Amino acid sequence: MTSPPMLAVESLEQYHGQSHTLRDVALDAARGACTVLMGRNGVGKTTLLQCLMGLLPIRTGRISLGERDITALSAERRAAAGLGYVPQGRQIFPLLTVEENLAIGLSARRDGSREIPPDIFELFPVLADMRRRRGGDLSGGQQQQLAIGRALATGPEVLILDEPTEGIQPNIVAEIGDIIERLTRERGLTVLIVEQKLAFARRIGDRFALMDRGHVVARGAMAALDDALVRAYLTV
Repeated sequence: MTSPPMLAVESLEQYHGQSHTLRDVALDAARGACTVLMGRNGVGKTTLLQCLMGLLPIRTGRISLGERDITALSAERRAAAGLGYVPQGRQIFPLLTVEENLAIGLSARRDGSREIPPDIFELFPVLADMRRRRGGDLSGGQQQQLAIGRALATGPEVLILDEPTEGIQPNIVAEIGDIIERLTRERGLTVLIVEQKLAFARRIGDRFALMDRGHVVARGAMAALDDALVRAYLTV
């Protein structure tokens, strides 16, 4: 018997003013797997993630985390319920130290711990080396690792990442891929990621979902992402 998804979206509708931005969206993220959300620019991927996190309102639909309906929860309560979010552009605090940036995520922990989990420094050794440095002094790749570490500090059940490889040097992209694979395969974390790089998506993803014009038009096992789908919904 197949277990229910860790994160599920049903019949989600969202409007921005008079613009119908998300249309009858259905999506799920399997437990302990990496689901990659893809599509051309402007099809609604980031909008969908912001709706999942409670940062944008939805008109209708249902969002479930495990067996819990979180549709009506605020962004803060969704984070406390187990959603960790790495937004596009990282949005770290440049004047705070690495350690202070990581500590910000602790307020959402369900276990009440106020200690930065040591495994974050094990996953990202550079953060341990630079824990007293200000976030703004880090390179773009290091800031991305800090943003992921901050989300992991919340102790999430689902980690949601919006284009974490954008503008990042190739060696750091490879490291981020390694970490995502460790999180899913070794720790059973559920990951939902928006990603534009097809080769990277195929490497880390167990499942895919394709968006077009605010609607999820195809989804399935990554092996089913064939050339026809790539041509129809990903090539420019």
